[in-house]
Amino acid sequence: FTYQIIVSEPSVGAILNGLIPTTQIVTDPTMLYLAIGILGATVMPHNLYLHSSIVQTRAFPRSKEGISMAVRYATLDSSFALFCAFFVNAAILILSAAAFHKNGYYEVAEISDAYKLLTPVLSAPWASFLFALALLASGHNSTITGTLAGQIVMEGFLDLRLRPWMRRLLTRLIAIVPAIIAAAIYGDDGVNQLLIFSQVVLSMQLSFAVVPLVIFTRKQSIMGDQANGPVVHALAVFCTAVIVGLNVFLLFETIFK
Repeated sequence: FTYQIIVSEPSVGAILNGLIPTTQIVTDPTMLYLAIGILGATVMPHNLYLHSSIVQTRAFPRSKEGISMAVRYATLDSSFALFCAFFVNAAILILSAAAFHKNGYYEVAEISDAYKLLTPVLSAPWASFLFALALLASGHNSTITGTLAGQIVMEGFLDLRLRPWMRRLLTRLIAIVPAIIAAAIYGDDGVNQLLIFSQVVLSMQLSFAVVPLVIFTRKQSIMGDQANGPVVHALAVFCTAVIVGLNVFLLFETIFK
C-alpha cells in the first residue's frame, strides 16, 4: 500500500483534510453506512477479547512492577495493531481517490475492477500484484485473529474445549459457509455487499464489548493500581458515546426511513 500511495501521488492536503469528520457523515445515510463499516473493520470487537487474553497469558512477574510492565507493552502492542489496521483502511481510500477518482474512473467500486485497472492507470507494473498481495495478507491476518478470538470466547465464556483441529474446522465453517452461499446466490455484487454489511455488524457489536470494558477498567476493585484515571476514563466514555450514538442513529435510519 505504501508503494501504491507513492506512485499514485495523492494530495497531502486532501488527505489531512479528509481525516477531519464532517456533518455529512451523519446527514448522508450512504456515507454513514460506509463510515460505520470502516469503524467495525478497523477496531473489530473480537480483538478486544483477544488482546485481553494475550495480556493474561504472557509470562511476567505477578507483582506491581511486573503488571505495570505487562500493561505498558500491551498498550504498545494494541496501539501498533490499531495503527496498522487504520493505515490499511486509510490507504485503500487514499489509493481509490488518487488512482481512480482523480483520473475520472468514478464507477470503480469492486475489488476486481480495481485490481485490473491499477497497473494501467498508475503506469506501475507492480501495482495490481502488490494490491492483491496486500489484500491476501490482510485477509490472513483477519482470519488468524478471528480464529484465536473465537478460541478465547469458546474456552473463556462458554467453557467449551475442543481438539485444535475440530475447533478450527468448526469456526472456519461457521465463517466460510455463509459467504460461499451468498457468493453462489448473488455473485460478486452480493459478496461485496456482504463484506460491507459484515463490517457494519462488527461495529454494532463493538458497543457490547466497549461499554463493559470502560466500566470494568475504571473499577479499582478489579484493576487495582491499573484502573483508569479520570482523564482516560472521560476520553473512553466520550469515544464510547460516539460509537454507540452513530450505531443507534444508523439503526434508526435503517428501520424507520
